[in-house]
Amino acid sequence: MTAYPAALAAHFSREVTTVCHCWRLARKDGVVAGFTDHDRRLMVGGLAFEPETGFSASEARDTLGLAVDTVDVEGALSSDRIRDEDIAAGLYDGARVETLLVNWRQPVDFVVIRTAIIGKITRSDERFVAELESLVTALDQPNGRYVTRSCDAELGDARCGFLLAQPGFTAAGSVVATGASETMQVAGLDAHESGWFSSGTLTWTSGARAGWVERIVAHRKTENGTVFVLLPIVGPAIEAGDAFSVTAGCDKNFATCKAKFGNALNFRGFPHLPGNDAAYSYVTDGGAFDGGPVVP
Repeated sequence: MTAYPAALAAHFSREVTTVCHCWRLARKDGVVAGFTDHDRRLMVGGLAFEPETGFSASEARDTLGLAVDTVDVEGALSSDRIRDEDIAAGLYDGARVETLLVNWRQPVDFVVIRTAIIGKITRSDERFVAELESLVTALDQPNGRYVTRSCDAELGDARCGFLLAQPGFTAAGSVVATGASETMQVAGLDAHESGWFSSGTLTWTSGARAGWVERIVAHRKTENGTVFVLLPIVGPAIEAGDAFSVTAGCDKNFATCKAKFGNALNFRGFPHLPGNDAAYSYVTDGGAFDGGPVVP
């Protein structure tokens, strides 16, 4: 239950109230913005809440138990602070949103009535609708590790322990030409064998996408030069001349970890996990039952 400050609670007892909703939005990249359904700009808690986005909220409800409560927030893509390409790029996915109830005649009187996380966002006709999920959502997510043959670490992170900043595992290049389906011809990587950067990451260092990180689906060498295929992208287009840096790719298999990176001791999967055929099989003549690994 929300505990209202004394001044705000006293205001509610009046016949006429002057309250509005404000939303404090904090993205995962550190960007913080404020929006309100009031018709003028408000300063609340040291943050400016802008009215021009046309935010409006649906019915909100709280239920007992572990059910996930949701409320929708709708707004227009008319503000310079909310751009369609940023939403499409996923910059607002998982953002934290605090809903405030504010006395707009005296903005120092406010209370946070809900804290939520942005879930699904739908866009149409220059508008968007963001579904705000309660914090109980976290209890409905898988936690812990999955027991699989492949590695669940990211190459170069603390669990992997491999040092990427060494010769041969990072490189720089530039775009020569672009094609369909996120395919592009690149220069500067002729010294690396085909497939070396497959499943790796590409970080743009110049151009309209500077700072953006992409996943490389395939790296191959052709008669015309080196070609990269990226995952589908959103936002600014890739142009010839755009520069980038790349890191070697890992397909999460034990053999790759051992041969390509020499990092078998830090492999974070279970490569000798037997499959269903071995787990459900039975003793037969000629079988090997010496206690050795099922998967070599």
